[in-house]
Amino acid sequence: MPISKKLLETIRQVIPPLNGTLHKGQSGRVGVLGGALDYTGAPFFAAISALRFGADLSHVICSPTAAGAIKSFSPDLIVHPILREDSSPDKVQPELKSLLSRLHVLVVGPGLGREPYMQNYAKMALSLARSQGMFLVLDADALFLIGQDIELIKGYRRAVITPNVVEFKRLSEALGVDPKTDADKRAAEVSRALGGVTVLQKGAKDMISIDTTGPNADLESSKLEGNDSDKEKTRESVEVDVEGGLKRCGGQGDILSGTVGTFLAWGRCYEDGAFGDQSIPASRMPLLAAVAGSMVTRTASRRAFYKEGRGVVTQDMLTEIGKSFAEVFGEDAQGQDKGKL
Repeated sequence: MPISKKLLETIRQVIPPLNGTLHKGQSGRVGVLGGALDYTGAPFFAAISALRFGADLSHVICSPTAAGAIKSFSPDLIVHPILREDSSPDKVQPELKSLLSRLHVLVVGPGLGREPYMQNYAKMALSLARSQGMFLVLDADALFLIGQDIELIKGYRRAVITPNVVEFKRLSEALGVDPKTDADKRAAEVSRALGGVTVLQKGAKDMISIDTTGPNADLESSKLEGNDSDKEKTRESVEVDVEGGLKRCGGQGDILSGTVGTFLAWGRCYEDGAFGDQSIPASRMPLLAAVAGSMVTRTASRRAFYKEGRGVVTQDMLTEIGKSFAEVFGEDAQGQDKGKL
């Protein structure tokens, strides 16, 4: 279904107010796990996009081989080079667990790579995050990881996956989804096979689906949310056809991961009572986050392409995120006085 006015209004309710009532951290503490020797741009783009979208704090958890470059990209990011190839899981786990306990959401995958030690640390992080009831975003090589072991994420309804065309095809095959399924229903089938994980299928139009009607819809998430899983059986799909740029530059998916991550962090703050009336159940947050992140990222892509044309690069999108947020949700959501613009 298209984006309804009711859905947009629900999304707006989760946006933290900019009225001076919140202190540092109550508008989201985001973690991005990724960044090894060959990949430093992706975790940077995800983490800095989280800040540009409106998070208060953004952390990058990475290998020491990537930390120096990521730190040099921006002093606004908090970089933790704890994923050492020459270390052991027993040494890293306590530090990683302590770090995750201070965050609202974990984005896993940007710049993760497929080196065994990084993949193993990602598995550890997913297990710790689930045990702490964190919201999760999985992209890039984190999707390769769960394709090898579906149980890492199966049934965890506080997660969003963001596959591109190739990643979605690979994951669909791993899950046994019938390739003859109608294109507009495949994301829902993947969600169902994963036990209710929200799927953001990237493409010419982004398709966002959640299906908790299958036998694998757990439930660990329901226990964490204090819900009766039998009352949470649902199937919902939203098509985001907001105009984007005509060139798809590498790194745009990392921006999407960061924006979705920030909204999920807001969802956790909302859930914890930092603002709002808590009338929106936590089970709605992944879909709301996916829709909001998709709309803003596509708008930023369009605005950057309009200015730079064929030469547009991901960095051009960063300064458009705040303006795109205001365009999508209104200047009031930015806390700006229209009369002074």
